[in-house]
This record gives sequence, C-alpha cells and structure tokens, in this order.
Amino acid sequence: MSDPHYPHPGRGILLAVAATACFALLDTTSQYVGGVVPVLMAVWLRFVVQTSMTVALLLPRQGRSLFVTSSPWWQLLRGALMVTSGTVAYLALQHVPVGEFTAILMLVPLVVTLLAALLLREHVSLLTWVLVAGGLTGALIVVRPKGSDLNLGMFLPLLLVVINACYQIVTSKMVKTEDPGTMHFYTGLTGLVFGTLLLPWSWAPMQELSLWLLVGLIGVFGSLGHYFMIQGFQKAPASRITPYMYAQIGFATLAGWLAFGQAPDRWTLLGIALIAVCGVMGVRAR
Repeated sequence: MSDPHYPHPGRGILLAVAATACFALLDTTSQYVGGVVPVLMAVWLRFVVQTSMTVALLLPRQGRSLFVTSSPWWQLLRGALMVTSGTVAYLALQHVPVGEFTAILMLVPLVVTLLAALLLREHVSLLTWVLVAGGLTGALIVVRPKGSDLNLGMFLPLLLVVINACYQIVTSKMVKTEDPGTMHFYTGLTGLVFGTLLLPWSWAPMQELSLWLLVGLIGVFGSLGHYFMIQGFQKAPASRITPYMYAQIGFATLAGWLAFGQAPDRWTLLGIALIAVCGVMGVRAR
C-alpha cells in the first residue's frame, strides 16, 4: 500500500540515484584538479557556483521565503561544517582513489548511529554495534597501506566521516523547523563568505580556461547533487532512499577507473563490499 505522503516514491529514488552520480562526478573532478588548484581557492569557486545555482533554482519557486530562517546560528554551524568537509575532502582526494574515498564516506550513517548512542544516549541494538564494527573494519581494509609507504593522508577520509556525521546530526535537528531549500542556500552562502575572507591568501592565477571550467563543474555537480537529494527526500521516505545512496560507490569506482585507471584490488573490493553490506543492513535494522 502506497504512502499518501509520498505518492511517487520511484521518482524520489531516481532523483537520489542521480544525486549520487553528481557527487561521484564532483569527487572525480576534485581529484583531477587537486594537484593544480589551491584547496581554498577551489572551495571558494565551488561555493560561488553553488550559491548562484541555488538562488537560480529555488528563488523562482520559494520567493523571499528562501532567505527566512529562525536559526541563524545553526545555519552558520552547518555551513562551517560543510566548508570544513569540502576542504578535507579536497585534500583527501589527493591521497585516496575516488572509489575508495567514496566507499569510506558511506560509513557516515553508521557513525551517526554511533554518535547518537554515545552523545544522545539513544538505544542501539547489538546488531547495529556489530554492523558499525564491520563497517569500520571495511574502511581500515580500504585505507591499508598499499606497498611500503604509510601516508597519513590516506586516513583523511576517516576524519571526513566524523565531520560529515556531525553535519548530518545538525541537519537532522534543523529539518524539524527549517526549510531544506533555505538550509541549502545558507550552507552555500556560509562557504562563500568564508572562502572570500580567505581568498587574498589562497588566490593563484589559472591561465588555462579548462581549469576554470573544471573547478566550475565542481560547483555545478555539488549544487545539482544537493538539489536532486532535496527533491528526492520530498518524494520518498528516507528509509526507501538511503539504501540506494550506496550506488555512489559504483559510480565513483567507475569514474575513477575511466579517468585515472584506478582499478581496486581484491582486498579493496572486499573492504568496499563490507562497508556497503553493513551500511545497507544498518538502514534496515533501524
């Protein structure tokens, strides 16, 4: 029997899958320009595009209500977490193949559950604890040193998981009172303001037009991904959508293989599979 609040859940799932494809392309493009464009400059350009596209997509539909918020300080915190997340992600992609990077990020729902248990004293079943342990084990398999060199940059995705988990907890609190479009706008605006303040110390000339276009695409993919995700959650319940978000691992692995020849080995595939299985089962267990 269909849920009257979500008459078109199939469309919501398709939008969520489209969002994961955009996020995979965002990460692949970030890795491509990571060794050339300074991190703070790339983050600033991303939020220039994201804020502009958010206004262009949502203002005609929402009007001035897009700018109305009852929680400006929470908006600032959420935006600061997003800026930090984008900066760490950009740095991490210089050390970790995009497919493996994405697989580790799929730990976020499990870590959110862990933080809810530790900080909010929420009840967590034994099965969920086992799944969290399994997902973390998979992540350690993925980031294990390949060869004789131990590069601490390979562990940046694990830091990013914690940051994104905090971002998700803040988001879950805010969605009870704030409009999703307004949240998306202020997240981009916060990133734009922080990036502009730091721009004098991060600016570097880019002579090639292709670099400008690629960094612009980071903003396009990020903005479209978040827009599709917002629309998806409005058309289907989170419990239906979340398992399909693991499609991002497949998109990212394929993009990394096509763009950089980054084919995962057997152990990496095992770690990715362990993360995906534990993550999907974690969604079902809640």
